[in-house]
Amino acid sequence: SELLSSLRDFVDHNRLRAPFVLTCVGSLTSARLRLANATATNTNQVLDLSGRFEIVSLVGTLNPEAHLHLCLSDSRGCTVGGHVLGNLQVFTTAEVLIGDAQELIFTRDMDPQTGFPELVVQA
Repeated sequence: SELLSSLRDFVDHNRLRAPFVLTCVGSLTSARLRLANATATNTNQVLDLSGRFEIVSLVGTLNPEAHLHLCLSDSRGCTVGGHVLGNLQVFTTAEVLIGDAQELIFTRDMDPQTGFPELVVQA
C-alpha cells in the first residue's frame, strides 16, 4: 500500500486535529521526495526513488496538508532524505506511531515570504 495516503486516511477516519509522527520503522520500494534546494519558484528539485529502502526516520505533522520528512537507507547503507511528496510504496511493513495533541489544531497558511504553506498551531 501507499504509506502517505494510508496515514491521511487514518487521520481522517479518526478525526485527529493535531496529529504527528512519533516514530516509524519499515521499508519501501519507492518514494518521491523534494530536496533541500527547492524553493517556491524552483520546485523541480525532486528525487524519484525505486528499489528497496529501509525507513531510517519519518517525522512531521499529519494535518490535511501533511508535512513529512523522510530518511531512507539503501542496500549499502547510504542515506537520502527530503520532504515527502508521495509514492511511498511499502515493501514489507511500515510501523508508524502517531500522536495527537488533543488540545490543539494544526492547520497550514501560505507564507508569502517562503512561498510554502507553513504550520499554524491553534489552541
